[in-house]
Amino acid sequence: MTAPKRSDDLTPATWSRDIMRRALKASLATIHRETGYPYASLVTIAALPDGAPLTLISTLAEHTKNILKDPRASILFDETGGRGDPLEGARVSVFGTMEEVNDPAARARFLGRNPSAELYADFDDFAFYVLRVEGAHFVGGFGRINDLTAQELKTDISDADALIEAEAEIVEHMNDDHADAVQLYATKLLGAPAGDWRFVSCDPEGCDLVSGETGLRLDFPQRVTTPQAVRKALVELVQTARG
Repeated sequence: MTAPKRSDDLTPATWSRDIMRRALKASLATIHRETGYPYASLVTIAALPDGAPLTLISTLAEHTKNILKDPRASILFDETGGRGDPLEGARVSVFGTMEEVNDPAARARFLGRNPSAELYADFDDFAFYVLRVEGAHFVGGFGRINDLTAQELKTDISDADALIEAEAEIVEHMNDDHADAVQLYATKLLGAPAGDWRFVSCDPEGCDLVSGETGLRLDFPQRVTTPQAVRKALVELVQTARG
């Protein structure tokens, strides 16, 4: 995972949302149905427009069997890999209950971020689950530790129906007609190396880009709730990238 530049005034909630939005994988902890011990596993991850973690899991997997008996779970997101002492890196553990979702928009969001999952997404034993977050614990390195509420992690989408409805069209348009702009967002604004960057999702606060195993988060200059406002924000961002 590529970590963004940090500023001293970045709040734990903002930092946590950023970590979660950029993640392509995470650690899922469930309660083992037979022993009662915590059971941790690796899952691929995406997010609903409000930021709720979304995953695709099989009923044959231990974690799914555990969830079906007790839906309480926790997901650990971290950006500590590959940069010296991992305990100095940031991570956030969110907890709540897992709930199966059968929503074409959720499916599109997950597969846009994890295209290899298309090979098995429609198998009878696979289903999409969302973690309904109830709280979180953030660690931003030594001395930066905060408990967060579910509301602090949630993106407000109460007035963004038009944007959410148009998201698939926005994603397709950006990748088909403005691939050059997507590359500029990643390389010029976010400092990432050149790659096969794809625009995979957007919400009122920003948009998400993916190349291979790396996810990036690009914040909009201002909050947006309509397709027209998204277009204006993206034009402004590409103008900034071009200098």
